Parts: sequence; structure tokens; C-alpha cells
Amino acid sequence: MVTLSRKADVQPRPPRHGLTALLHSRAVHLTAIGWLGINAVVLAVAGDALPFDWSTAATQTPVGHLLDANLALAEVVLLTVLTYWLTRKRTLPNLADRAPERSVAARETLLLLLYGAGGLGLGFILARLAGWHPFGLHLAGSIYGTHEHVSPAESIAWATYNLLVYAVVPLLFFRRRYSAEALNLRSSNRRADSLLIGAILLIESLVQIAVLAPGIFDLTTGQLVLGASLTFTLYLAGAVLPAMIFIYAILVPRFLRLTGSTATTVILGGLTYTALHIWDAWTVFTTPSNAALSVAFLLLTYFAPGMFKTVLTVRTGNAWVHVWAYHALAPHTLIDAPHMVHVFRLK
Repeated sequence: MVTLSRKADVQPRPPRHGLTALLHSRAVHLTAIGWLGINAVVLAVAGDALPFDWSTAATQTPVGHLLDANLALAEVVLLTVLTYWLTRKRTLPNLADRAPERSVAARETLLLLLYGAGGLGLGFILARLAGWHPFGLHLAGSIYGTHEHVSPAESIAWATYNLLVYAVVPLLFFRRRYSAEALNLRSSNRRADSLLIGAILLIESLVQIAVLAPGIFDLTTGQLVLGASLTFTLYLAGAVLPAMIFIYAILVPRFLRLTGSTATTVILGGLTYTALHIWDAWTVFTTPSNAALSVAFLLLTYFAPGMFKTVLTVRTGNAWVHVWAYHALAPHTLIDAPHMVHVFRLK
């Protein structure tokens, strides 16, 4: 095991973790302006309907979709406040100290981002050659319930590809050089982490049920048991663990080392999480206006959840917290089980 280097090129000031510091950050203010700009782009470009193959596309206006996105952001803000309150008495880890010196962190970050872009490119090519949807962080049909056909073979190949490319290979490479603690894979306070997971999971599940009325409750007992188990397993492999390892175990400490800012780290976590969804099956890049709307709704959909996952990691130093509190069970198992029942024709 190679010890993390402590050679000090000029070290940034230790990041301030308080909620007040986060909300007063210039990066947060610029992000808020950017969010308003995205809303303005949608209003200016969308017209009367969005070009996406969503189950709600025919019944909801672009303004309605924008309202939903902004309400989802409001929920993330409230969950962030709750997270800060629940962790206010904890001794918080300084994740920047878990990353190597800045020059090494910069090189590792750049190479990992290039590797991730290459993974998306290769996933596009291989999937298209097989006649499937490009491999991104979500299986076609996830979340928005697009009506594209997805086969069992595509589902398994998607999960296997993402697990290998974004989780197994990066983990094997970095685990030889850094400890489990340095990669945010070990809890420093299991009781506090469990309390936080329970609170966030309960609230997120109730919100998902109230807002989305997920079809999981329409399944038969047999479909529920098999569908939920299959959904949990495939999405854990294809979406949850890849995001956890690639972003929250490896990149987040390096973002914090390089920026010295918790707010900027949270924002970069949200942007990276969004980028990994670029091949979502509902995106349309056939015209400049459709491409602009696709990018806008990728950000409106994934940027806030990606930021909140980063908040959970920064506040606990444990990348597993977001897995159980805000990813594997809610939304994916809760929302996507009917999709897996349809894909595998479970009866």
C-alpha cells in the first residue's frame, strides 16, 4: 500500500463545511444563475411540446415539466438542510486529506475524466453495433419510462459494461494505491450513518410515492418479489456502484483537494453525475434546438441529485451512504421495478 503523499506544493486552505458557508459561496450563486438560465432556455426553445419520448409528454406542457424540475430542486435543498442538521455534531472528515498532493490529484482527475469520456464513447459504439441503446448510467426506459424496446440481453450487457468500466477497473487501479478510507469506502461512525440513511430514505421514498405514484404497487406479489430483486441487482451493478466508485469514492476527494471548496466540489459532483447520463434514451440530438433541450433537461434531471449525493459523501466521508439513502432503493428499485417486469416479461 502506497502512503498518500504529504509533500506540500502550496496547500489550499481547509474547506469550510458549514451550511452558511455553502449558501454564501460565489460558486453557488453562479450555479443559481445558471439554473435560471436553463429555465429560460427551455421557455425560449421548447414551444408547445418537448421532443422527448416520455410517458407524460403528451399530457404535460414544457412549463409543467419545468415546474416539476424546480420542485425536485427544492426537495434536494430541503434534504441538504436536513443532512447538515443531522450531521451538525459529527466530527467531519476532511476529504481533501484523503487525496494525494495537488499535482498528483490534478493528473489523476484529468486522466479519470478522460477515461470516463472514453467509457461513454466505447459504450455508444458497442451498444449501437449490437443494435441497442448507447450505454450510459441509466438503462433505456429508466425514470421517465420511455417506450423504447429493451431486451433482457441489453439490460444484462448494460449492467455488466458499466460495472466493469466505471467500478471494477477504477477500483482495482486506485485500491492498489490508496486505502479504503482514502477512497471513502469505510464508515467512521456507523450509527450516525445509519440514522442519516434511514431519515433520507424514508423522506425520499414518501416523496417518490406521493409525486410519481410508482407502478410498483400495481404489480402482483410474484412480480413484486422477482421484479424488485432483479431491479435492485441490475441497477446496483449498472448505475449505483459505477456512480459510487467513479465519482464519490475517487473523484470527490480530488475535487476537494484541487478546489479547496466544498461548494465547488458539490457542484462538480453534480456536473459529473449529469455527464454520465448523456446517452439517456429520451435525449434527442437531431437538431440544435432538440440538443439544447436535451442538455437542459439532463441538467434539470440529474444535476441536483448528483450534488446531493456529493453532500452526503462530504458530510460523512462514506460513499456508501448515498447508495442506500438516495440511489439503490429510492428511486431505482421503487420506480424502475415495473420496467424490469416488462423487460423480462415476469408473470
